[in-house]
Amino acid sequence: MPTSAQRNSSSSRGLLPEGGFNALVPELDVTNIKASLDFWCGPLGFKVAYDRPAAKFAYLQREGAQVMLCQINGNWTVAPLEQPFGRGVNFQFKTASLAPILAALAEFGWPLFREPYEAWYRTGTNHEGGTLEFLVQDPDGYLLRFAEGIGERTASPE
Repeated sequence: MPTSAQRNSSSSRGLLPEGGFNALVPELDVTNIKASLDFWCGPLGFKVAYDRPAAKFAYLQREGAQVMLCQINGNWTVAPLEQPFGRGVNFQFKTASLAPILAALAEFGWPLFREPYEAWYRTGTNHEGGTLEFLVQDPDGYLLRFAEGIGERTASPE
């Protein structure tokens, strides 16, 4: 098994992500990097910024969002991994439009965890932001929430 340093310095393809690295970028352990890339870069519309194929690692981007995928190698494992992965967390991705993602998921034959719905979130004493959103699980069970902005409004008094 290659060391962490060997995996990190293995041959890479691609470029740094557009706009540089975000301040927070989750790295998700996956059971099968190919299956995950087929899903994330297929119906979800992410693109590989760069990858290290020998390390089974890819850095993905989509509309300013960034996420890293790495096939389980034990480097970050703090407890036994059981599917669905990511229990207790969902990752929200802002998107200009849900329609193409929903169409691609339907074509891919992938079920939604939660159908599209409208949600309004209070973001201050008298302000709400609205989104149209849906949730889907990736091949390892990570819960992904895609949100399209639908406007702002004054919040009703409490």
